[in-house]
This record gives sequence, structure tokens and C-alpha cells, in this order.
Amino acid sequence: MKAFYAGSFDPFTIGHLSIARRALEMFETLIIGIGFNPAKQREREVEERLRQIKAIFAETPGVTVFAYEGITAEVARENGAGVLVRGVRNALDFEKEKELADINLTVFGMPTVMIPAEPSLSFVSSSMVRELSHFGCDASAFLPHKDNPKGK
Repeated sequence: MKAFYAGSFDPFTIGHLSIARRALEMFETLIIGIGFNPAKQREREVEERLRQIKAIFAETPGVTVFAYEGITAEVARENGAGVLVRGVRNALDFEKEKELADINLTVFGMPTVMIPAEPSLSFVSSSMVRELSHFGCDASAFLPHKDNPKGK
């Protein structure tokens, strides 16, 4: 089965990477969709995020990465996905994601699989990385790269 993992991924963190890798253990194919709204201001341009995530998965079979606009469940279905994948870090995430999952199932017939964050990564978020970076702190430990064992 093909799964669709959507997010803004601004930036794509080691938490996102963990969810993607674990989803690949469950599904034959994983589409990583970078959702974007041109009206919203983002730290990194969608093209930069697209290049970064494609580079991370360049040698991983079964992964496709692209950017999209529109309703996630519809884009997932148009690309042959049978399920949405969502990462959940805590109870607040769960409540928000459950509501979204219920909508996607009821309105679009698209089920959602929620994957809990690894305990050691449950505090990692894109907004945390952006805030640390904004104030001049080194947040590279939370981003996938060659020198970061959790990132490779």
C-alpha cells in the first residue's frame, strides 16, 4: 500500500525523518508531500525544503517527494495513496490529529495512521528549531545531516 505523509516541513527535522522511516516499515511506498499555501509566510522557500527532503531520501527506494497545494486527502488519493500518515508527539497533537483524521475519513474516505514520536524526539518540532535559530542558537542537532547519527 502507498501512504502519504504530509506537512509543511519548515524545516524537516529528525522527528519527521523518524516518522518517515517508521512509515516505510509499514508501507511499500511513501509519498512525502510538502503542503504549502502561497499566502503564508515561511522561513524556508518550498523549493529549498523540496531539495533538502529529496536529498535525504535520494537513495531510499519507495519514497517520492513533491510539493503541493490543496486538500491533502484529495492530493493523496490523486497520487494513489490509500492512507495518510501523521506523526504525534503528545496528547495535544493527538487531539488535533484525531479531529483531522475524522474529517479526512468522513469527508474523503481517507484513513489516517498516527505514528507516535520516539520518546527521545517527542519535544522536537519545526517551530522549536525555527525559534532556536531565530535567536542565534545552534539547532543543527535537530536536523538530518551526515554528522548526525539520528539523521542518517
